[in-house]
Amino acid sequence: MITNATHTQVGLIEPSEKFETEFLNMLDEYRQAGEDSDNNNFADQDFVAYIDKLHNQSKGSDLPSGLVPVTTFWLVKDNQIILGESRLRHDLTPALEEFGGHIGYNIRPSQRRKGYGTLILALSLEKARMLGIRRVRVTCDTENIGSVRIIENNGGILSGYGISPRSGKQTSQYWIAL
Repeated sequence: MITNATHTQVGLIEPSEKFETEFLNMLDEYRQAGEDSDNNNFADQDFVAYIDKLHNQSKGSDLPSGLVPVTTFWLVKDNQIILGESRLRHDLTPALEEFGGHIGYNIRPSQRRKGYGTLILALSLEKARMLGIRRVRVTCDTENIGSVRIIENNGGILSGYGISPRSGKQTSQYWIAL
């Protein structure tokens, strides 16, 4: 956990059942902003099963063919408020190197433009280092200036462009040396 001058503690945690209400509130916030995510599509139906699925994904258990282990983290403030989430893929496939990369992150709409995006990526990079990853791939929509700044503030070096298979938009591809 990181403590700032106002004694607020912010850090990454692994998903936990004790944050069910807070997580579902965050999902509602995403939906109200028109940002529904496939990653969380059944969390509100069976939260315990959702948490189990995330833990299994981290261990590489029960993964469909072609998927890599991925650890999900929640950025939590004062051990109460989920500010966002990151997903750390332990390996890259050729498709992930092109789009998706090692780390994907999102900050809930009400908490954006407060520096939490830069923080969640920095903390996720530390987790990647702990897994032995020495060079991290991160991608974002080229037009997403906020994400571009977050990645570049964390040492991202632009290495190319691609097209998102989901949206058809141009993406920027970065490497971050650890």
